[in-house]
Amino acid sequence: METKDVLKKIREDNNLTQEEFAERVLVTRQAVSRWETGETQPNTETLKILSKEFNVSINTLLGSPRQLYCQCCGMPLTEDENISREPDGYFNEEYCKWCYTDGDFTYKTKDDLLDFLVGHMPNPENLDDSDRRVQYDKWISMLSHWK
Repeated sequence: METKDVLKKIREDNNLTQEEFAERVLVTRQAVSRWETGETQPNTETLKILSKEFNVSINTLLGSPRQLYCQCCGMPLTEDENISREPDGYFNEEYCKWCYTDGDFTYKTKDDLLDFLVGHMPNPENLDDSDRRVQYDKWISMLSHWK
């Protein structure tokens, strides 16, 4: 979905006119009209306002141009409700809500995360815990949080 379609859908899903939508995000009705026709796109600050006001990640507002992954545990972030938030309510698209919440990391060390993964992730190949730990460590070490 393109940005213009996402914005129009959000407006319509909230039963808002272009004027009402514009008032909520502090722009003119004409700006909303230009967004919905694809003539222009919201600037960075307006994207932040839209994200917070309508509970939608900026990635979603932009038509999901990139696949997001939690940079702590590697979980795909395909749904906005799984993306973490900052204390001010804004999305933090780098982490899932289980690894990072309200400005605080759940796993203080890589070993804390590895302990959790070994204890909770499925083990269909029946590998011993030390082998699984090595596999998980190789995988999560590629994520920016652990580099």
